[in-house]
Amino acid sequence: MKTGKQIGFSLAILFTLVASVVAYAQPKGYNIGDAISDFRLKNIDGRTISLADYRSQKGLIVVFTSNHCPFAKAYEDRIIGLDRKFASQGYPVLAIMPNDPTAYDEDSFGNMKARAQEKSYGFAYVIDETQNVAHAFGAARTPQVYVLNQKNGQFFLEYVGTIDDNPQDSTSVQRRYVDEAVSSLLAGKPVQSPITKPIGCAINWK
Repeated sequence: MKTGKQIGFSLAILFTLVASVVAYAQPKGYNIGDAISDFRLKNIDGRTISLADYRSQKGLIVVFTSNHCPFAKAYEDRIIGLDRKFASQGYPVLAIMPNDPTAYDEDSFGNMKARAQEKSYGFAYVIDETQNVAHAFGAARTPQVYVLNQKNGQFFLEYVGTIDDNPQDSTSVQRRYVDEAVSSLLAGKPVQSPITKPIGCAINWK
């Protein structure tokens, strides 16, 4: 028998999928192979984080995420797991909160700091206050992932989409798209599935 939490999550998935079929439009943004422009965003510790700060890395896993979204919550431990697995190999996570925090208090800067501390984030968690970065990437949902590969100090987009194929049950995942993408890049191979459809909550635009 399903618990109330499982039923609620199933309804959230159903609503999202229906909304996607009825009125889903991917905003214009970066395409696979495009160079990514530098940006500067405020981290939860008050520091300003820029894309240029990661030029010593092989690449970067950029995740647009949020505190309130049930899909982002479901994927949170998997996002932490991606950073733990790949940061030491040159592909750390950079989490970006793109929502208008006035829509959901959970997404406020103060609550971002509290959440990161509670879950012991080992990566930067920055806020896109102007939403310019989300627009530049073409982000539409939370969570939505962009895997970047660094070549000669410039970052290029190699993957965009969802983390894996099962937001509800991490034990039943068949395809770990982000893991596959980063593993391929580390092996010097092309990403086999460079584009997947993100499943999550629509970004709350100002």
